[in-house]
Amino acid sequence: MTLLATAFAAARGRLPVRRPSLSMRTICASLLCLALALPPAHAADADAATAIDNAALVRGAFEDWRTGRGSVFKLLADDVEWTVAGDSPVSGVYRSRQDFLERAAGPITARLSTPIVPEVKHVVAQGDAVVVIWDGTATTRDGETYRNSYAWHMVLDNGRITRVVAFLDTWALERLMR
Repeated sequence: MTLLATAFAAARGRLPVRRPSLSMRTICASLLCLALALPPAHAADADAATAIDNAALVRGAFEDWRTGRGSVFKLLADDVEWTVAGDSPVSGVYRSRQDFLERAAGPITARLSTPIVPEVKHVVAQGDAVVVIWDGTATTRDGETYRNSYAWHMVLDNGRITRVVAFLDTWALERLMR
């Protein structure tokens, strides 16, 4: 008998068709397990709203920095943990806003005659994390142009940056710091 003929015979009730016997209890238990495994819809909505809010806050801070009206550093929590990745004179982990500004940002800005002007290329946000890819340009004390490219992964909590991992061209920074 061909597959098509078998299907027609089964449809007419001439062939026994095996049907899985699932009890209502099994079906309900399966659906409950599936529901518990999925995040609640309102949690996903809250996560998306947090990402949108955090991205807007960080974009605004970068725009303020670009126009000379402020900087991203105003969003730092007092107990921020800032990691400068790589191998440079300022690479390492800083465990407070003050520590980061004095021991990492301070030595860099001391070698510049103008502030770094950021040009944001991309902003990606998910939940409490925001990643900004940006280029920065400034003039050094000896009149040269300092250029660097950055990727900052920032975690925010209630509008404050609590953790950062900063990636940058450490060779360009090394040349600046000489």
